[in-house]
This record gives sequence, structure tokens and C-alpha cells, in this order.
Amino acid sequence: MLKIDTHAHILPENWPNLAEKYQDDRFPVMINAEGRHRIYKDGKFFREIWANAFDPEVRVADYSRYAVDVQVVSTVPVMFSYWAKPSQALELHRFLNDHTAEICRRYPRNYAGIGTVPLQSPTLAIQELERCVDQLGLSAVQIGSHIEDWNLDAPELFPFFEAAADLGAAILVHPWDMMGKDTMPKYWLPWLVGMPAEQSRAACCLIFGGVLERLPKLRVCFAHGGGSFPYSIGRIEHGFRMRPDLVAT
Repeated sequence: MLKIDTHAHILPENWPNLAEKYQDDRFPVMINAEGRHRIYKDGKFFREIWANAFDPEVRVADYSRYAVDVQVVSTVPVMFSYWAKPSQALELHRFLNDHTAEICRRYPRNYAGIGTVPLQSPTLAIQELERCVDQLGLSAVQIGSHIEDWNLDAPELFPFFEAAADLGAAILVHPWDMMGKDTMPKYWLPWLVGMPAEQSRAACCLIFGGVLERLPKLRVCFAHGGGSFPYSIGRIEHGFRMRPDLVAT
């Protein structure tokens, strides 16, 4: 039986500098200097990465030490760029998907790939989803726990979920842009508290919004073990039963 790591982020060693191209510092930028790879966003240092973030052979050597056979690779959520103009975001998503597909082509026994789509435009997202499945051989896409002001029950997003179900494409939901980050900046609380809450919100929206009921063939995986959702399921179900006027709508 294969041991599969279904949640493994990967980045290209470099990608187009859209911050410079579109004069918008919100786009993440990779700066390579003196052998160091540093990501900048909003004009500020965001994170430094090492070869195991982008070198497929280094990654295989790393994960093999833990008896993992295959990694399912997806981009880092900071690359979603849901705030951007759809055409600009699509440019970045297409580059990332081409990179992921190439890794899978070169190392078919070691990697499977998950794409990414510009969900601020569901129409473009569907087109890129179709390209991922039909042309690139990617069998799933990763999306955020919300898309700017849209939760996952937003009517605007339903055609995308419908297209994924029709194509047989799985969806990995990943937390990002955590709720409450402005009111709890200390102690890394956006990651410790906000991230699990993001996954619970996403799961509840897909359930109570009727998305999963209307699309029984849609396959969804929630990263991070579903966040806080599994641990508050009793409270959620109690709300469903006791306040159907608010919950079971």
C-alpha cells in the first residue's frame, strides 16, 4: 500500500514578477540573491525558502526518510491572489499549474499534482480547471477557505463546484487570509486560532449552503484535518436541530 502525503506545498524556483509588471506590490515576488530565496509581498519580507520548497529531487530525499511514497503537491496559499484583477491572477495561476504539471511529468512515481484557479472570476476558474484536467493531467485543484467576501456557499461559486463535480476533479480547501487577524495579532493567533476556524467556516458553508447536497459526486478534502470542525461537530449539529430556522435553511 502506498503512503501518500496529500498536503505538500511546492513553489517554482522563480516566477514572473507581476508586482513590477502591474505596479502592484501585493503580488508575491521571489528575490534570489547570494544563494538565498526570499519571498516579498506588499513590499515587505514575507518568508525565506530553501531547496526543499522547489527542488523535486531534494524533496524526494526528504520525504523518503518518513516512508512516504508519493507527495500530492499544491501551491502555497499566499499565491492565490484572489484580490487581483482576474486576468492578472490567471497569468500567475497558469504559470503555477504548468510548473506543477511539469514536476509530475518528470517524476510520475513521486508526485501527483493539484492545480490552482482564479476564483474571483468563476468563469475563468472553470476554464483553468478544465485546462488542468484535460490538458495538464491534474486531477484536483486547491482553493481558499473563502474568496475575498464570498464564503463557499456564495451562489457565484456554485457553477465552479458544479464543473468540478462534472469533471470528476477533487477540491482541496485550504485556510488563508484568516478571520480575526486584525484583532488578535499577538502570539501567532491568526495561525493557531484563525486557521482552524477558517476550515470550520468553509465546511459549514458547503453543508448548510446545500452545495454538497446538490452535488453528491463532488469530492472535497479539508486541509489540516478539517481545522476545528471535527471538534465542534456536536455544537454544530445541536444548532442544526435546535435552530433550523437559522441553520437548516
